[in-house]
Amino acid sequence: MDRVPVLKIGEILLVSIQIDLDDQSALQLQEDLSDRIVETGAHGVIIDISALEIVDSFIGRMLSTIAAVSRVLDAETVVVGMRPAVAITLVELGLSLNGVRTALNVDKALEILADARQIRGVGLLRVSGSDDVPE
Repeated sequence: MDRVPVLKIGEILLVSIQIDLDDQSALQLQEDLSDRIVETGAHGVIIDISALEIVDSFIGRMLSTIAAVSRVLDAETVVVGMRPAVAITLVELGLSLNGVRTALNVDKALEILADARQIRGVGLLRVSGSDDVPE
């Protein structure tokens, strides 16, 4: 069974899926990625699926599950490189990929994650009773 590498770039984990995922590989990726988020304290996950020509309902659900688990572990997920045929298939299967943000490329995903981190940081300041918030 091939494993999908999970690379760390700053506070971001980058996953570039270059193999056709079978169910077992997808489950292994989910576990590996969860472990790496905890180990590294990453706040963002980018999953590049540009090499995938086909996404079935299981892989679509797996992407949603990864995003949900990542959120619980304090990391946002952005999927990049979705081919039009893959997007059409997901819609036809009725999969909305709840919680999964998408971007056309890694640069856009990095912008989304940076913006999300700033917004979350401001929210944390308000909750913590910072001097910036009037009492």
